[in-house]
Amino acid sequence: MSDNQVIESQAIETLRGLSPDDGGAFLRELIEIFLQDTPLRLTEIDQALAKLDGPSLIRAAHTIKGSSGNFGATRLARLALEIEMLGKAGKLPEAAPACARLKTEYALVAEALSQVAGGATSA
Repeated sequence: MSDNQVIESQAIETLRGLSPDDGGAFLRELIEIFLQDTPLRLTEIDQALAKLDGPSLIRAAHTIKGSSGNFGATRLARLALEIEMLGKAGKLPEAAPACARLKTEYALVAEALSQVAGGATSA
């Protein structure tokens, strides 16, 4: 993956290959779930930071890390891992700048995945 690539095309092709005969419906469904769920996890992170709730921060960041990794959104996954590790280390105040970067990167990933979903039937 190049540094300016938001999602890895190989990861998308792997997901598309899980159900190759459905015209992209399965991939679109996965993308839709990700686009609905991740903003909820971002809100959980904000709330966890406000309450200094380490376990909630860790759980939400871990969820984002896993789901973004499935789509080859490695920068997003790395940021989520960074937040998860800061939470585990009890450094919640230090996680705030990473959370801002996480939201910015998520917006890029969401845009890229929306474009993929729009053309999910293409090879």
